[in-house]
Amino acid sequence: MTKQEYALWAQQESPKSKGLGDILRAFLFGGLICVIGQLLIFFFENRGAGEMAPVFASACLVVLSAILTGINIYDNIAKYAGAGTLVPITGFANSMVSAAMEFKTEGFILGLGAKMFIIAGPVIVYGVSASVIYGIILFLLG
Repeated sequence: MTKQEYALWAQQESPKSKGLGDILRAFLFGGLICVIGQLLIFFFENRGAGEMAPVFASACLVVLSAILTGINIYDNIAKYAGAGTLVPITGFANSMVSAAMEFKTEGFILGLGAKMFIIAGPVIVYGVSASVIYGIILFLLG
C-alpha cells in the first residue's frame, strides 16, 4: 500500500466531524463538569473546608469519574460529549481507570496496578519536573 492509498483509506475510514454540533456538545459537557466542580467547592466551603474545598472537590470529581468509568457509563457519555469529557480532571481519571481495566485479567498487581501508571507516570514526572523548574526560577528571581 502506498502513502497515497493509505491516506485515501484513512480519510474514508475516519469518522466525519459534525463541526459546530461537536464543538457545542463538548463545550456544554465540559462546562457542566466544571459547574459540578464549582458546586462541590461551594458545598465544601459551606461545611468549613476553607482553602481545602477545591482539593476535596477535585478528589470527588476524580472518584466519581473513576466509578463511572468502572461501570462503563463515563465512556458512553464521552462518545456523545467528545472532548468535553477529556479536558477536565475527570478525563485524566477516566484514562487511568480505562488503562487499568484493560489489563484486569492479568491480576490486581501486574495487571490493574501496573498498567494504571502507564498514563499517570509521564504526567507525574512532568508535574514534578515543572514544579522543580518553577521553584528554581522563583528562587533565582526572589
